[in-house]
Amino acid sequence: MAWENQTFNSDFILLGIFNHSPTHIFLFFLVLAIFSVAFMGNSAMVLLIYLDTQLHTPMYFLLSQLSLMDFMLICTTVPKMAFNYLSGSKFISMAGCATQIFFYTSLLGSECFLLAVMAYDCYIAICHPLRYTNFMRPQVCGLMAAFSWILGSTDGIINVVATFSFSYCGSREIAHFFCEFPSLLILSCNDTSIFEKVLFICCIVMLVFPVAIIIASYARVILAVIHMGSGEGRRKAFTTCSSHLLVVGMYYGAGLFMYIRPTSDRSPKKDKRVSVFYTILTPMLNPLIYSLRNKEVTRAFKKMLGKGKSGER
Repeated sequence: MAWENQTFNSDFILLGIFNHSPTHIFLFFLVLAIFSVAFMGNSAMVLLIYLDTQLHTPMYFLLSQLSLMDFMLICTTVPKMAFNYLSGSKFISMAGCATQIFFYTSLLGSECFLLAVMAYDCYIAICHPLRYTNFMRPQVCGLMAAFSWILGSTDGIINVVATFSFSYCGSREIAHFFCEFPSLLILSCNDTSIFEKVLFICCIVMLVFPVAIIIASYARVILAVIHMGSGEGRRKAFTTCSSHLLVVGMYYGAGLFMYIRPTSDRSPKKDKRVSVFYTILTPMLNPLIYSLRNKEVTRAFKKMLGKGKSGER
């Protein structure tokens, strides 16, 4: 095992995504602004759903889990990137690198399965409304969310162990702004082709299987919405499902592009851009999409603001 030849005191060098040109300085502060919006938006969504009893339903419970995952995801990559840029240090320890790989892989994997659960929830709510409380009981809903976390964490552990089972005896410069295991594999002095094939199969399971559930669920939902007699019911169903579909499209589009490709076909520039999209932009957009398009969330937010103002008087 390569663990024997490497110590957790060994450092890697993150080349980052920004230099100190005026354009890149502006982009860096733009990323910090996006991080702030994502940080506040997702934490507010989790707190709002926890505090407002009218939002204690399966749909909003799952949405709170998505916001928690996005909150953790953006905190895994951006703070270290910002610290390195501002301090001028580009180093990250092997332990820090392994931690980043575990958390971002676990969270991405967990979101894969959670989005499939959310699609199933939408399908039951619209196609089988009378049996919704039976199919989506709190225990069942909690169990499905827990399995999403467990499956994602299992994927994270496997990726960390596999990535650091290889030796890194050459350059330790990672052409990225965080430790992403495909970028790390390029630096290995071992043959990683077998692992890449296994990784490809795992990605198909992690991405394509949930996508199949999502497509099947929404195919049934769309048919049910088309045949709805009530215009108000159709509008409400469309608003709820279109928000979810927008998030699914952004998330899986980036995921499929990033991971169902061999390492030899990778371009550091493209990888960085796509990584910015799914690790920074998507966590910011998710709470905005769900809050702006959801009357219940907007109502709860206004209610909380109203309580805050009345408490100040």
